[in-house]
Amino acid sequence: MNSPSPAAVLTARRIAVSFMAAVSAVGVTAPLASAEPLGAPVGAGRHTPQAPLAAHGIPFTDATVTQHKDGSFDVSWKAPGVGSVTVYAGDKAVAHGGAEDAVTVLGLPVADRRWFRLVPDQGDPLTVADRSLHLTGAANFRDAGGYRTADGRWVKMGVLFRTDTLHALTYADLARLQRLGIRTDFDLRGPNERAEKPDRVPAGACYVVANVHGGRGKSEAPATAEASARAMAASYRWLVSKPSALDAYRALFRLAADPGSHPLAYHCEGGKDRTGWASAALLTALGVDRDTVMRDYLATNDHLAARNAAALAEQPPERAARLKPALDARAEYLNAAFDEVTARFGTFDAYLRDGLGLSERVLERLRGALLTA
Repeated sequence: MNSPSPAAVLTARRIAVSFMAAVSAVGVTAPLASAEPLGAPVGAGRHTPQAPLAAHGIPFTDATVTQHKDGSFDVSWKAPGVGSVTVYAGDKAVAHGGAEDAVTVLGLPVADRRWFRLVPDQGDPLTVADRSLHLTGAANFRDAGGYRTADGRWVKMGVLFRTDTLHALTYADLARLQRLGIRTDFDLRGPNERAEKPDRVPAGACYVVANVHGGRGKSEAPATAEASARAMAASYRWLVSKPSALDAYRALFRLAADPGSHPLAYHCEGGKDRTGWASAALLTALGVDRDTVMRDYLATNDHLAARNAAALAEQPPERAARLKPALDARAEYLNAAFDEVTARFGTFDAYLRDGLGLSERVLERLRGALLTA
């Protein structure tokens, strides 16, 4: 049998370190709670959305922008009840469409971030952009906003960003983030991770550390892919209930509620697990439905697909199979966290109140800072 190459060994070590950061706090023997099916009916443990607004002018129920490598943009939307929608880039009308439509926009000049204003023939406009910033050194750096809430409001874009680690940002990436005005870099990693891959912080940004996992216990790498997946799900339950995690997410929520910290980027290693629960919790607190929260979480698989495939290709098949669950974002993982909310606190509102210790005043500031009026 051929010995693995030095590069493969280093890659395996990197993946293992990331994996152990997730599971070390819980070990590999913690029981796996049953996962709540995606799209389960609203009930105990689900966040209760705010009451619908009496009158709200944004008619859009969905809107998405996708930027392509050739500089073109696909813009799609749904706005039931309107007659037509005009798409603006800056002051220029670049496309027209119906109540539900998709257009491709070509020939726009290069910009740090291209925004589109969707103007319906009745109701208020909506401004959107591609969620991904397409950074060279942080493939999972993307906007946490641009989602509709249950009461018809929208999570603002350009305010909160979820990302993977920032140690590999290029000088061009850093300059771009500085021009976009990033004010806060919120690092959810532990001290060993930060020492091994220190963030490159955009000029003028405040660097904040909050170690989700706290002290790291000893653990062994699982022997099978199934055991790896069970350990990952167990680690998500601890994201909800471990004291160090509660402290870290409490700090993040309070900063997110403070406009003075915006734009704010928060991250862990891959932007998947600790960052994944951070985004899921924030979006749920803002009133975004569970299916949309899950889609945002699973999008990490797309953003990190090339990197993860390359890392696994360097490993022998058996080792790659055991490591893959640590690299995947899986519905069963996030559902395990939501199940823990129900088991430990009863409802999501109780998690915010009793787990994170957030007052209604803080939550109202959060909604005021992050939702459309």
